[in-house]
Amino acid sequence: MTAWMIYGANGYTGELTARLAVERGLTPVLAGRRETPIKALAEELGLTYRVASLDDPGTVDELLKGMETVLHCAGPFSKTSRQMVESCLRMKTNYLDITGEMAVFRGVFKQDERAKEAGIILMPGVGFDVVPTDCMAAKLKEELPNGTHLELAFGGLGSISRGTLKTSIEGISMGGWVRRDGQLSPAPSGSISREIPFARKPRFGMAIPWGDVVTAFRTTGIPNITVYTMVPRKTVNWVRKMSRFQVLAGLKPIQWLLKKWVDTRPPGPDEQLRESGYSDIWGRIENEQGEWAEGNFTTPEGYKLTALAALQVFSELGEVSPGAWTPAAALGSGLASRIPGVTENVISRGNAEG
Repeated sequence: MTAWMIYGANGYTGELTARLAVERGLTPVLAGRRETPIKALAEELGLTYRVASLDDPGTVDELLKGMETVLHCAGPFSKTSRQMVESCLRMKTNYLDITGEMAVFRGVFKQDERAKEAGIILMPGVGFDVVPTDCMAAKLKEELPNGTHLELAFGGLGSISRGTLKTSIEGISMGGWVRRDGQLSPAPSGSISREIPFARKPRFGMAIPWGDVVTAFRTTGIPNITVYTMVPRKTVNWVRKMSRFQVLAGLKPIQWLLKKWVDTRPPGPDEQLRESGYSDIWGRIENEQGEWAEGNFTTPEGYKLTALAALQVFSELGEVSPGAWTPAAALGSGLASRIPGVTENVISRGNAEG
């Protein structure tokens, strides 16, 4: 049986994934920085465990010894991904993570040639960030191969975990980003918004610096990409006003205070919300001639989807060649439809005249 590891298994999403893995008869090694929670979870689930921080390369190499694959769930990934990727390259261990951070995607994709030389797979973003939206991008590209403009949107996330909040806090000072003419371009926070025709109900959306401005470009080559999330209209106005304070939000004392506040919040959505919640995914592609295609589908609640998606990707890794991949580029636009609970809707087509 494949030897594999979930690092950050004591975190909110890592634990969800570990529990689901055991339900499916899988036996990952659990790992993390702190022995007490890792040991307790491993003993409860009947799994083995390892303990190590990512600060020392030798320690990380020892951590990965004998592991064919690691699913990295310990964020913020801007502070942890590089160390784990470097060790995976040295130890010839496949790397998966659940990041949504643009800088992390860019950093991992730069290691493509090294991954091929090492004979391993590097695949960031195998959770809600960015499996469903990446598959939507790939599917729309198949519908309209000469598309030049891509819009993606998601909604219905509900409550978010402490880890996700801390990652978001670290990115506040970045502002918004889109892709224009193939290049990443800054966009003032709240400056781009639109009505999103989700399948269940139209919602208002605001452009955000989601990982797809990097991953969808790598998957499809479409040069113009904007990603939206569902927000109330009044939130957009508030974000616009607050954008002038972005630089202040990046200062260490402000970051420290915000993260201390996060530690007072619940760890993430409770089981009832995970089971009853859902997320909407929408996408639209258009070419220079005004032809377009749109698609919709729904997924389970975001954190549940992340656990489901990560295990689905893990189960299909044998079909992937070495290198640095996006999920849809590696496993096809149909990957999302193979995840339990994902419901796809028919893609519609049209042109500027009708």
